Amino acid sequence: MKFSVLALTLGLVSLTSAKRSLQHVGKRDPEVRRNVAVPRAAPAVAQPEKRAEHSFLTDKTKKFAVNGTAIPEVDFDVGESYAGLLPISNATNASELYFWFFPTTNPAASNEVLIWLNGGPGCSSLEGFLQENGPFLWQYGTFKPVQNQWSWTNLTNVVWVEQPVGTGFSQGTPTATSDEDVAQQFLGFFKNFIDTFAMQGYTVYIAGESYAGYYVPYIADAMFNANDTDYYNISSIMIYDPSLSYNVVQEQIPAAAFVNFWGTLLGLNDSYVADLNAQSDACGYTAFMEEALVYPPKGPLPTPPNVDLSNDTCDTFDEVFSAISLVNPCFDIYQVATTCPLLWDVLGFPGSFDYVPDGAFIYFNRTDVQKAINAPVQEWFECTSVDVFLNGTDNSEPSALSVLPGVIEKADRVIIGHGLLDMVLIWNGTLIATQNMTWNGAQGFSTPPSQWDDFYVPYHTAYENQLGSLAGAGVMGQYHTERGLTLVTIDLSGHMVPQYAPSAAYRQLEFLLGRVPTLGTVSPFTTMPDESY
Repeated sequence: MKFSVLALTLGLVSLTSAKRSLQHVGKRDPEVRRNVAVPRAAPAVAQPEKRAEHSFLTDKTKKFAVNGTAIPEVDFDVGESYAGLLPISNATNASELYFWFFPTTNPAASNEVLIWLNGGPGCSSLEGFLQENGPFLWQYGTFKPVQNQWSWTNLTNVVWVEQPVGTGFSQGTPTATSDEDVAQQFLGFFKNFIDTFAMQGYTVYIAGESYAGYYVPYIADAMFNANDTDYYNISSIMIYDPSLSYNVVQEQIPAAAFVNFWGTLLGLNDSYVADLNAQSDACGYTAFMEEALVYPPKGPLPTPPNVDLSNDTCDTFDEVFSAISLVNPCFDIYQVATTCPLLWDVLGFPGSFDYVPDGAFIYFNRTDVQKAINAPVQEWFECTSVDVFLNGTDNSEPSALSVLPGVIEKADRVIIGHGLLDMVLIWNGTLIATQNMTWNGAQGFSTPPSQWDDFYVPYHTAYENQLGSLAGAGVMGQYHTERGLTLVTIDLSGHMVPQYAPSAAYRQLEFLLGRVPTLGTVSPFTTMPDESY
């Protein structure tokens, strides 16, 4: 999601033709070691055997059918999909949520469906679709859409939903005052979705990022409480870089430690860093974090210092952001290794910026795109200016302080992933939030991160026609599981993990779906068993 800053086997080839040559500075190009191969016939995407096409096409669904060969700017067939508006059956007004549903070709997923939600609140899940885990990608600064070899539709049926009411193409007047309201409205939509596509009894997975750290656990909790496996047969959830606790816990308290960890990457001078650490000490942040990050925990934490953010002299988060931006005017709080130039984003928000250069366009604002995907013809915003909560206030408690522990106890698996290059929501804040939770009879984790296991992503072959979705391999972070909760770090990822580390997210989805036993399993991707290890 975009947390708007305004609101706050192994191929060895030389890729000199695909990058700037070192000859321009009088040096010889080194041999580039990448998992790239150029076979005689490169497959578009390695996938399991396809089942019958148009498997969900019925008299009831045909009005939602999208022509996979007629998506503007996309020069390949995206396959079977369905999109449009469906009403919220329990809404007090005529509200509808927009969805785009892609059936999978994977026979292992014949009776399951995954819901993807972006955050905000009020940011569109079409961002996740177009730049994270959908079947085609249009990333910052790139020329056109490309096929995504890491599309989650390779693994399971996926539906991207714009919610709550007021987000994206969804229609109606927002009435929600809490995430409990949002969850009930979502269940009303989802019942209609299940009926429309005859998916009664399908196993349900929910994944999302950022403010979906509220959405996903609250919706999962509502599904468990509904006790209706025909419509809400919920199994497991996964949330990336999530909002879990108070803002001060996930932003201000860990800000100094974040700067200390990344050091010279952020470009801040020694005197500034010394002053920042002194400020963190004086505000009680350093001591609170030291008390919180104990394994196993000593007991429930006290109320965090400056929990209501009323003390402006302790706003370390905004001060750090401002200081780094002076050094690096293209600083991207979503991925802190980013430097200039500022790249155009076809969705209008490249990282921390609202930037659409003259002559550019926002993809989902185009009338031809809207007509092709059965969306209402209207102005579309990646993150809405409409208050999706009545009076602009979400009255729910953060999920780590409310429903998340219960969801962990009921779910088959709960995964929390976090990119270490994210400063919108900082990894140590997620650790503090989870160490203060009690679930399945104990508080927090007993094992410190320094003793966690390696998170392994299989090595894999990429082909020339997949260079637009290159992704890493090997040990890409650390993970730990206790009592049904898995935490995993992704070393070189920013806020949107499926965007910055798509192969890592793909492996995590395999674990969520039960296709691999752990995140440390050294085995091929299940969809490319002959081309990964």
